[in-house]
Amino acid sequence: MSYSAIEARHKTVGVKVGQVTVGGSAPVVVQSMTNTDTADAEATALQVAQLARAGSELVRITVDREESAAAVPYIAEKLAKMKVNVPLVGDFHYNGHMLLTQYPDCAAALAKYRINPGNVGFKEKKDRNFATMIEVAAKHDKAVRIGVNWGSLDQAMLAALMDENAKSATPLPARAVMHEAIVRSGISSALYAEELGLARNRIIISAKCSEVQDLIAVYRMMAQRTDHALHLGLTEAGMGSKGIVASTAALSVLLQQGIGDTIRISLTPEPGGDRTREVIVAQEILQTMGLRAFAPMVIACPGCGRTTSTVFQELAQDIQSYVRGRMPEWRNQYPGFENLSLAVMGCIVNGPGESKHADIGISLPGTGEVPAAPVYIDGQKVKTLRGENIATQFQGIVEDYVAKRWG
Repeated sequence: MSYSAIEARHKTVGVKVGQVTVGGSAPVVVQSMTNTDTADAEATALQVAQLARAGSELVRITVDREESAAAVPYIAEKLAKMKVNVPLVGDFHYNGHMLLTQYPDCAAALAKYRINPGNVGFKEKKDRNFATMIEVAAKHDKAVRIGVNWGSLDQAMLAALMDENAKSATPLPARAVMHEAIVRSGISSALYAEELGLARNRIIISAKCSEVQDLIAVYRMMAQRTDHALHLGLTEAGMGSKGIVASTAALSVLLQQGIGDTIRISLTPEPGGDRTREVIVAQEILQTMGLRAFAPMVIACPGCGRTTSTVFQELAQDIQSYVRGRMPEWRNQYPGFENLSLAVMGCIVNGPGESKHADIGISLPGTGEVPAAPVYIDGQKVKTLRGENIATQFQGIVEDYVAKRWG
């Protein structure tokens, strides 16, 4: 992390979730969630494995009914056979108190429980059901995320705050009261969990909204009022570029201010789309901000009238795909490879200069230029590539560099 670019991290208590630490001095953790039917243990285990191999350090699964709870131990067993060691988080709503008590093997197999204080029950049942879930977590020494969501906010608390605000001599806008209700729900629930015997270093809080400015305002308030570890995510972010842009806009502001210990990008998958996309987006947010490094970065120019050929576009795509494909093996063989930077440039204007700034760079010929592609390594020109197989030659250069530098 570069402190010249990123403000000092908001100091929070570190929470162990399986073998992963969230908060404290640990780096920001990437997590994701399956969208399979958890009762289908085979399909869920396969998707958990896909997400974990893409880089998700925690994976949340829905536990919504008895069949789902019964399947959790088998999911954990299948993952162990696949040698996938990722902490599983159980997402509970409405009936979590029953499922955790009636299926102790499920409670034991999960590394963390997600509890939404807005829908654990109503009136006198609310505290009792919440307490039951916390007691199970304490018994099994599991972490808990107190996950407040503005779409399922505690209506009794919100109504009380609205009434109180209406009587004030200087009433706040309704949206500000909602922000206060979200923050108060999260912190008061966390403190109640501590009263029930769950240690502070077993609690993470989230306060999710679906509007960028609301999310920023709520987490700023939260960070000022608690040192609990914080999970960030823009809920219902949306599909495609809208979801990516909205999530990036919200989370980048907070991360820049040092707020956030773990993140999830809640993208609506396109039909037949790859669920791992949300993991890659989360990694790219953290990496482009200088907070963590996950994979070599490929820098490529946008193209213009000087680059009417598609050669550099194809090479940039080939290199990006090549690097992603090599990551699993490189991760085992070459620790530190994720800091590699590559540049694929399209013409003489910025090509040589940008290429020199990367670990390895190639400057392809633009329209009307000599059909040659100079290659730069650590700022020095080392060779010029020509012919039809420039992509293959360049990949060989990358492979050799990674082996020599991190081997």
